[in-house]
Amino acid sequence: MKSYGKTTWMIPDTYLHSVSRSSDPADRSHEAICVLNTTDADAHIALTLFFEDREPDTSFSSFCGARRTHHIRLDKLRSAAGDPIPEDTPYAILVESDTPIVVQYSRLDTSAAEMALMTTIAYGVGEA
Repeated sequence: MKSYGKTTWMIPDTYLHSVSRSSDPADRSHEAICVLNTTDADAHIALTLFFEDREPDTSFSSFCGARRTHHIRLDKLRSAAGDPIPEDTPYAILVESDTPIVVQYSRLDTSAAEMALMTTIAYGVGEA
């Protein structure tokens, strides 16, 4: 199969609300990085979180199998030390993979009665 994607992606606007008006766990406010790996190699993914008021956090990572997709729910992701991504804190994400991938970012905001869903392709900058 032909390989598609890039090895480096940026998502500058991320924010995980701690408030959710939904009682259904599937509809709680959350963010997700959706990864598509069309290559014949597994993708080892490093996530660097950038903040307004502290140093970057390089302790988050994930994985996407060869010729697979993986939806990384950021509210469920834990760092190497077991820490979650902080809620109610603006941050940005640098996504780096050892094989080309395609990255889409989505945010479900249920902090108000009117739910809002936003999704976009991340900004790809790495070589294919």
